[in-house]
Amino acid sequence: MNTLADPPVIEAAGGILWRQTPRGPEIALIHRGRYDDWTLPKGKREPGETWQQTARREVHEETGLRAEPGDFAGAMGYTVKGRPKVVLYWNMRITGDPAFIPNEEVDHMVWLPVEEAIKKMSYPDEIALVQKAHEALTQET
Repeated sequence: MNTLADPPVIEAAGGILWRQTPRGPEIALIHRGRYDDWTLPKGKREPGETWQQTARREVHEETGLRAEPGDFAGAMGYTVKGRPKVVLYWNMRITGDPAFIPNEEVDHMVWLPVEEAIKKMSYPDEIALVQKAHEALTQET
């Protein structure tokens, strides 16, 4: 039952940034000083944006990298200050030269092999998402 008192759903999108290296696939993690966490780049949708446009914009804002969404990686939902939040993620590959510059939201970015990234990540739901995406990626090759 919906009522006018129901809090609006926070809609967000982001990406799992992949790159291939001689030691295997790596993903990018960001560190947010405000929360002292290691996470995937993501952020809130702006009015009129598609989910993929949000993922592309947020990845660029938080990492400085231009990237294009590929396959859908998955979704998660949780509550933030009593409001439901839904985040959709895409597997993404960079399309330009890496140029991370620390900013107000993100103070560090690292590329790590999947196993190391999983150990560093702060949120179990994101860890499960990365594990599932990595499993799918390895089955393709």
